[in-house]
Amino acid sequence: MIFAIRPEPGLQSTLQKARSRNLAIIGRPLFEVVPMGWDVPDAKQFDALLIGSANAFRHGGEGLESLESLPVHAVGEATADAAREAGFTVAETGTGGLQKLVDSAKGDMHFLRLAGEEHVELDLPAKVKVTTRIVYAVRTIPLTGSDEVSLRAGDPIVLLHSAKAAEHFASECDRRGLDRGAIALACIGPRVAKAAGKGWKACKSAPQPDDEALLALADDMCH
Repeated sequence: MIFAIRPEPGLQSTLQKARSRNLAIIGRPLFEVVPMGWDVPDAKQFDALLIGSANAFRHGGEGLESLESLPVHAVGEATADAAREAGFTVAETGTGGLQKLVDSAKGDMHFLRLAGEEHVELDLPAKVKVTTRIVYAVRTIPLTGSDEVSLRAGDPIVLLHSAKAAEHFASECDRRGLDRGAIALACIGPRVAKAAGKGWKACKSAPQPDDEALLALADDMCH
């Protein structure tokens, strides 16, 4: 059985994609996304928005309206879709993380990055400047007794979409006394796999940091 623990609404997207592959999957969010108050800068100071998660548009609030003139450089298709739904124009959609987006920037660029409280630090080229605003936070939810029963049954494979998810899930397994050696992890990238730590039945990384590649990996691990 495959377990998806990411927060809503991304969880529903993952579940739908998994079921279209005829994968047996259970959704149990161990996180919730909450909006944060933030100071909205003048859009005229920036060339574009740099966005690493659709949550920036879902939880950015009224402050987003004054930034609609800025083109969006989105980390992936889901984030680009959320940008369009929020009324923004997408200039670029990435395939390998935000670092690739800033590395490929043409000419001098000043990005406004709308991010979560925990976010990946970027190594900026000399021609690129990034100003960051924190617009949302992800809060953890503990495993319950019913979760524990499910994870002890069969051969569970847990989908991990972020380093924070990996760390939280590992911590909860240890807190509940679950055997890491009986649980396999399918991670969206090597950084996430590293954050999960050692001792798992298996811990593998998807070749691309997206849902389709992650579900294909989980499908392979089922066989």
